[in-house]
Amino acid sequence: MRGFFLLFLVFPLLELFVLIRVGSSIGALTTLLLVLASGVVGVLCIRLAGLTTALNVRQRMAQGEAPNGEMLNGLLLVIAGGLLFLPGFISDVLGALCLLPITRQLLIKRITRHMSQGSAQSQHFYAQSTTYTEQRGRQPSRPAQIIEGEFERKDP
Repeated sequence: MRGFFLLFLVFPLLELFVLIRVGSSIGALTTLLLVLASGVVGVLCIRLAGLTTALNVRQRMAQGEAPNGEMLNGLLLVIAGGLLFLPGFISDVLGALCLLPITRQLLIKRITRHMSQGSAQSQHFYAQSTTYTEQRGRQPSRPAQIIEGEFERKDP
């Protein structure tokens, strides 16, 4: 939690510092135009990635496949657009890295590995808790069974 606080406190200050340094080197008008251009590219990226991702997910689901890779790819494109939309050059560099296919594929592999490790750990934890409750002579907790239906109240 402290890391997020420092991130939100330090990151804008770093962005401002870099903007001032770049503005003093190449000029204020050029810096402003670069920031505006990256914002436009970010908005276009968000709009295109959102539509493209929705179409790809629908196509994959129609084929009966899980759209995990497509969804992560679209998510990273939307994140890249958001980073490009933020004013500043540090966020622009991070957004450009998310736009590159090579780094995007590396991030997707890392995210899927992290997700699979997280699900394996949660399954391991569930197996341990079930074993513990069985050793203690208790029944393991089962998920609630939901029965859908309709009812009507008739008052006499």
